[in-house]
Amino acid sequence: MSNRSYDVTALGELLIDFTENGTSTQGNPIMEANPGGAPCNVLAMLNRLGKKTAFIGKVGKDMFGNQLKAAVEEVGIDTQALVMDDEVHTTLAFVHTYPDGDRDFSFYRNPGADMMLTIDEVPDDLIRDSRIFHFGTLSSTHEGVRKATRHAIDVAKEAGCIITFDPNLRPPLWKSLEDARKEIEYGLTKCDVLKISDNEVEFLFDTTDYDKGAALIEEKYHIPLVLITMGKDGSRAYYKGRRVECAPFLQEHTIETTGAGDTFCASILNYVLEHGLENLSDENLMEMLTFANAGASLITTRKGALRVMPTREEVLEFIAKSGR
Repeated sequence: MSNRSYDVTALGELLIDFTENGTSTQGNPIMEANPGGAPCNVLAMLNRLGKKTAFIGKVGKDMFGNQLKAAVEEVGIDTQALVMDDEVHTTLAFVHTYPDGDRDFSFYRNPGADMMLTIDEVPDDLIRDSRIFHFGTLSSTHEGVRKATRHAIDVAKEAGCIITFDPNLRPPLWKSLEDARKEIEYGLTKCDVLKISDNEVEFLFDTTDYDKGAALIEEKYHIPLVLITMGKDGSRAYYKGRRVECAPFLQEHTIETTGAGDTFCASILNYVLEHGLENLSDENLMEMLTFANAGASLITTRKGALRVMPTREEVLEFIAKSGR
């Protein structure tokens, strides 16, 4: 697989995140149009870490679609498989940020261009030429794009790609949470690396005992590497019956948490690209989690995500300053 042209190809949503950025003289919130969407955030961080990436998805042929294409190309992501839809507008998300940096989403996507991707628009050869294929569940909320996603996963499986999955549960985008559960469970049956958040473990298994959740995932799905992110409580890696936990880098300067999980996810994928999935020691797992936690902490001090991902040097410097 080392002779493949792309390190990571991701399929999924690319949209505009409108984030609050102050108030006008009339007291109205000013919204900034940030490029967003988890898969491209992940790819943007991987590019910062020196990897070659490509994106499969769809935006509208409108001012926002043009802005997104330019932003994705600006950070070095290959856009040969980014389709521009003549009829359906680019998906929009409005992000409300709370005082602690957490956020709430309102989506304008009924339909949105990202959910109109079809099987015919998935370039099989691009996937076959990639070491990792990465996906989430937002490309499985509706039937057409779900078929395209499942086709891409099948191609990746046949090609021997490492398959990585981040459920990225967004309840407002699903007709029913039962549909969301089914699609997450489908992703769990296909992936080699799973990045899952504490609230997603709670959603799937109705428990806040994350070791228990990880044990249930291992028992049912046999995923080689499982990462659970726990926000201010850090993260854990589960690998071959072992568990390694890494403390968070708590941040005084948090502005918003958008992109933290994606930065973490990209850091994990980068480690897998550099070290493989075989014979990872506890020291390897701790090194991987420490870098990923630090990267996630840094991105919370910046507005937006895709354009402002930290470099390897910034993350390592931050770890050193923290005395870790």
